[in-house]
Amino acid sequence: MRYSKFFIPTLRDDPADAEVVSHRLLLRAGFIRRVTSGVYDYLPMGLRVLRKIEAIVREEMNRAGAQELLMPMVQPCELWEKSGRLGKYGPELLRFEDRHDHESCLGPTHEEVICDLVGRELRSYKQLPMNLYQIQAKFRDEIRPRFGLMRGREFVMKDAYSFHADDADLEREYRLMFDTYTTIFNRFGLKFRAVEADTGSIGGSDSHEFHVLADSGEDLIAHCEACEYAANVEKAVSERELPAGSPAELAEVATPSVSSAEDVAAFLKVEPARLVKTLLYRLQGGEHDGDIVAACVRGDDQLQEIKLAHAAGSDTVEMAAEEEIRAAGGVSGFVGPQGLSCRVYVDATLEGAEGLVAGANRADAHVTGLSIARDVGEAVIVDLRETRAGDRCRRCGGGIALSRGIEVGQVFALGRRYTEPMEVMFQDPAGKRAVATMGCYGIGVSRLMAAVVEQCHDDAGIRWPLNLAPFQVALITMGQGEAAMRASESIYRELSGAGVEVLWDERRERPGVKFKDAELMGLPVQVVVGDRGLERGVVEYGPRGGDRSETGPDAVVGAVMELIGSGF
Repeated sequence: MRYSKFFIPTLRDDPADAEVVSHRLLLRAGFIRRVTSGVYDYLPMGLRVLRKIEAIVREEMNRAGAQELLMPMVQPCELWEKSGRLGKYGPELLRFEDRHDHESCLGPTHEEVICDLVGRELRSYKQLPMNLYQIQAKFRDEIRPRFGLMRGREFVMKDAYSFHADDADLEREYRLMFDTYTTIFNRFGLKFRAVEADTGSIGGSDSHEFHVLADSGEDLIAHCEACEYAANVEKAVSERELPAGSPAELAEVATPSVSSAEDVAAFLKVEPARLVKTLLYRLQGGEHDGDIVAACVRGDDQLQEIKLAHAAGSDTVEMAAEEEIRAAGGVSGFVGPQGLSCRVYVDATLEGAEGLVAGANRADAHVTGLSIARDVGEAVIVDLRETRAGDRCRRCGGGIALSRGIEVGQVFALGRRYTEPMEVMFQDPAGKRAVATMGCYGIGVSRLMAAVVEQCHDDAGIRWPLNLAPFQVALITMGQGEAAMRASESIYRELSGAGVEVLWDERRERPGVKFKDAELMGLPVQVVVGDRGLERGVVEYGPRGGDRSETGPDAVVGAVMELIGSGF
């Protein structure tokens, strides 16, 4: 492709609204342009990268036995009502009515649509297992889109759905998809980690996320430094020892205008770990919708709200209002677990603890000598705390470290979460009707483009891996002399004929501009043809950002092919 004929609107300066590296560089290099909040155009360069990501994903999914189809983005809301998700998914589900007053939504995911399809076509166990996937645009009405392609409202996703006659076969496919994802991300040359994950709004019994490791990642990952254990902090479990405490009588002490854990610890001259933070929440969704519950963690820990929601059997939790705290027997800022008229959940690290400090449920007062077993005997003991760096791994006792990650894929064992309400049934070998079991497997294709840039860049621009670069070679002609143009065109035609993707910069621009654009766009190999070099009978070639070598114009194509073949 000749640069002068290609649409590549590069920018000299960083866009003011670009907060992370990938957003800044993809805009500057002319790969994407913003249409509206969280929605982007993929320009020719960006689309070439997107298609290469899709091709690798498609190749490995096909190799694993999955079959590609395409489902509509617009979905009838009655399908979501049938699955029970219409009222639970929240405002990210963009709904609208057509001219016939039929309510529809823009699909953020396709569990309902695929179950409707398979439920109408599935007859016998002999048709199972089946794994169907698509690569398609999704829409989620994010409240605060940010970071360019990393957190957009419209995005490209590969979503696959498998159906099985029993749970054992689902487990087999889950492991196959896990291994397939590992192969896909290895082919991208990424540093990534698979972690245990919460199933979130999708639901199901088991899930793993795949995270590209990057400081700009929105997710926090806990991982053991001695074994393979890794999990999103929403799900991670670990161990910490509570400082020893002695049994004592429950006694009230005055703490005037002192309510935060840190301030109370300083005021009473005790370790923050000896404090009990008691937080009251309202449950949303589930059997106990609207109930108020208390959650207790040690004073130097943070509560993980998703863990509380799971423990209480609710969809989500929300902080209780002032009047709800009073109705439960507490006083805002001085709540303790003893004597509350609601269910109390206590973090497992506090089980059996003695000599603790907690709110007295009276203004300006705390209690000392609190015993979980004696004073909060009805409490439910469960893991509630957020794992911290330096904790001990429950599996091997090794140290826990924290890293940032960009979630680019997730696999779910859904079981019968959707197939039962959507009536996906088949005739089993005994001739009886049975409900299929199901898995789903997603990869953020457009987010992967951003994640690759977050790992693969330098001060000059993007550093695309060879198999993802929009073009493999940047052919740069220095000056407009007849000899340089003629030699460049010959090299361009020969490389193109050999199947190499070449972007030939034959513009009437200064050499500095051409080199800056080539570095910014991140094409892996550069070939430089100039009049001065040709006078000596040489052209230059080499990897982007590396040392260039010299060779004759007739030999450069072979040299470039060898360089590309090496993967350098």
